[in-house]
Amino acid sequence: MAHSRRPSIVVLLIDDQLIIAERIRELLGTENYIAVHHCQDPVAAFDTAKSVKPTVILQDLMMPGVDGLEVLQQLKQSPSTRDVPVVVLSTKEDPAIKAKAFRVGANDYLIKLPSAVELIARLRYHSEAFRNENMRQMAMQALTESREELRRSHEQIARQAVVLETRNRFITKTFGRYLSDEVVNQLLESPEGLKLGGENRVVTIMLADLRGFTAISDKLPATDVVLMLNGFLAAMSRVITAHQGTIDKFMGDAVMAIFGAPVSREDDALRAARCAIEMHHALQTVNDTHRSSGLPMLDMGVALHTGEVVVGNIGSDLRTEYSVIGSNVNLAARIESLSVGGQVLISDATRQAIGLSAITGRELRFQAKGFQKEMCAWELLGLDGSQRLLLPTRSGIQQRFDPPRPLQLWLAKNKHASGPPTTGFMISANEYGARIRTEIALPQFTEVRLVIEPDEPGPAGTEIWARVMQSDADGVLLQFAGISELTDRRHAPRSPGG
Repeated sequence: MAHSRRPSIVVLLIDDQLIIAERIRELLGTENYIAVHHCQDPVAAFDTAKSVKPTVILQDLMMPGVDGLEVLQQLKQSPSTRDVPVVVLSTKEDPAIKAKAFRVGANDYLIKLPSAVELIARLRYHSEAFRNENMRQMAMQALTESREELRRSHEQIARQAVVLETRNRFITKTFGRYLSDEVVNQLLESPEGLKLGGENRVVTIMLADLRGFTAISDKLPATDVVLMLNGFLAAMSRVITAHQGTIDKFMGDAVMAIFGAPVSREDDALRAARCAIEMHHALQTVNDTHRSSGLPMLDMGVALHTGEVVVGNIGSDLRTEYSVIGSNVNLAARIESLSVGGQVLISDATRQAIGLSAITGRELRFQAKGFQKEMCAWELLGLDGSQRLLLPTRSGIQQRFDPPRPLQLWLAKNKHASGPPTTGFMISANEYGARIRTEIALPQFTEVRLVIEPDEPGPAGTEIWARVMQSDADGVLLQFAGISELTDRRHAPRSPGG
């Protein structure tokens, strides 16, 4: 008789309402690899967790007779559940309650009841992270055991060397999914490699983030979202490791890497700059694949900053990661938030570290939290020298709208629009940017939110986030934060008389 496989995702739902459990099962009913175990009693949930071994926990905050936050805290303290991702499932949208939940230990927060697509995507994400972390801890344990055996086995060194080599190959293969080969080799070669601690070091930090991916993912099946994201991260990882960068972490649709640790070289900033440009070229190849598969195009902004950070094995005895921390990491993130699709922004410190080979464009001045003086960043257009390399150009002539398209415009900051809208007209556009006319003056690099009114009565108009590149007598030139939906047939610019 054939034996059924254990589901790859095991969900423990802690909620006093049977109707919620039934609804959750309905949402997940078509996914036969997801098993749902419902527990109405929070006290009994701990014994249930020992039995079913969940890969993710869905927990309600509002249950009679108990404090949901206390239950969450106990889940994060209990040996059987402390490492299992907990997704809070609540009707409360109060930001203060969300903040408390995350402070206590929640990994995610969903408002009842989410869509099936969102719920499935989040369950997959957290379950995969849970399984990967277990594999990582197993590999770390295997590495520690191999070192200890080698230390205590001098009399059998020849025979143990073969065993150690076999285990080290396993560890290298497993850790290679998370860290660069340099970090893995340092862990393998240094007796101190697994100890917590760090050192001050000057590195170049890279942050690369997809533009508009959240909007894209909301419109696609979860399988396509994961396929696109994995393809993007794999392509970027290959470029980073080829330029001797260390992948610090993946953050949703973003990747962070460092150049200068664990091994420091004189050309760290230059390699990081070359890597950033090559990543944009690699993204073109990814988009070629998407185009042939009928998937949306991706767009990416990249930022580089050079400064002193604390670098090392950071964490606890239960979980450790090789990473960097410090105010310069925050500054790199601030610069990245100012970038738009197809762009590489570098700090002034990185520009000086690269030297004369840096081909730069416009300068951007801004204020950064924690830094008193005004900061500046530069557009990196390419690298000069014997191995000249240029950023891919944004081809495509802007086609004019006849008549101009009406729009509404809001001033924005970090993707948050504020104040009343002002009206204007879009004169011309392509998939990367547009020229508009509006009633108010827009300083260079101002972030704006646009809503283009539809051609015909019906659904709401197209929403676009953009940044002001320049203003002149012909209007305001905008660069879109990501590849715009204006490129599809419904919103394509109309040629005169068309």
